[in-house]
Amino acid sequence: MSAAAIKRVKEGVAAASDRAVRQIIEKSLNRLEAISQGHSEPRANSGLRRFVMRSLIHSFFKVRVEYLERIPQKPAILAVNHLHHIDPLLLLAELPTQPYYYILGDARTLYNKWWKRFILDFAGGVIPLERVWKEEIAVIEAAKAGRQDLVELAAAIKQTVPTGEDMYTLRQIDRIILAILTRGDGMILFPEGRLGTAEAQLHLPLKRGTVIYALRAGVPIIPVGLIGTHDLYLGKELTIRVGEPLHFPQTTRPNRQEVNIALEKLQNAMLALLPTDYPEPTGLKLLRYLLNHILW
Repeated sequence: MSAAAIKRVKEGVAAASDRAVRQIIEKSLNRLEAISQGHSEPRANSGLRRFVMRSLIHSFFKVRVEYLERIPQKPAILAVNHLHHIDPLLLLAELPTQPYYYILGDARTLYNKWWKRFILDFAGGVIPLERVWKEEIAVIEAAKAGRQDLVELAAAIKQTVPTGEDMYTLRQIDRIILAILTRGDGMILFPEGRLGTAEAQLHLPLKRGTVIYALRAGVPIIPVGLIGTHDLYLGKELTIRVGEPLHFPQTTRPNRQEVNIALEKLQNAMLALLPTDYPEPTGLKLLRYLLNHILW
C-alpha cells in the first residue's frame, strides 16, 4: 500500500470517531426521513445551488455537456460512473434544476472537514451513506498477510468504522430514496459502489441498488458517463455524456431475473457512453495535486 493510501485511511478512521461527523450524519438522515412522513426538509433553492456549483466548477475547468435534453423533467435516477470526489459537484453544476436531485454519497468523504459540513448543511440534497472504504479493506487484508505496521490501524478500522450494513440503516436509506422519488424528485447514484481506478472503465459488477430502486419506484434510469475527472488540473476539459433513458415495468417486489435483466441493460448503456480509448492529455498540469486532493 502507498503512503498516501495509508494516510487517507488514518484520516478516515479519525472522521469515523469525530463527534461532529457523527452528529451531522444522524441529523441529516433524520431530517431526510421526515420526507417519507410527508414533511419537507430544509434545502437550498435548486437554481441557487446550480449557480454556486457552476461558478465554482467553471472557475477551474472547461465543461462539455452532451445530450442534456435526454434528462426528463420528471422523477428519474441518474446512474453515473464514478472517478473522483468532484463528480457530484460537477453534475449539480450542469443538471436541470427540475426535478430537484439528491445524491447518495460517502458520509465521511462528505463531512470529514468543517467547511464541507457547513456547505452541505446549507445546500441540502445529500444522503450520507456509511461504508468501509476499499483502502480500509486493503489495510485489513495487508495486516492479516503479515504487515505488522498496519495491525493497529486495522484494529482501529474494525472497532471504529461503521460498515453501513446493519438492517436499520439500510431500511432507513431505502425509505428515504423511495420517498424522494415518490414525491417527484430525482436521485443521482453511482452503481459501481466505489471510485474507479482508470478513465473509460467501469468497476464491475455494478451494485443492484440502482435498478431495484427504479423498478420499485417506477422511474426511468438515465445512464450518464463522466469523462476526464479521474486526474484533475487547471483548465482540463471534463465531459458529461447523457444516454437514452431506460424504462422498466414497475414492480414492488422485483425478482432476481428482473433485476439481472435491468442491470445488464444499465451496464451496457453506461459502457456505451465511455470512450474505447481515452488519451490522457499531456503537458503542463497546474494545481494538479491541490485539485485531486482538496475533496478527500
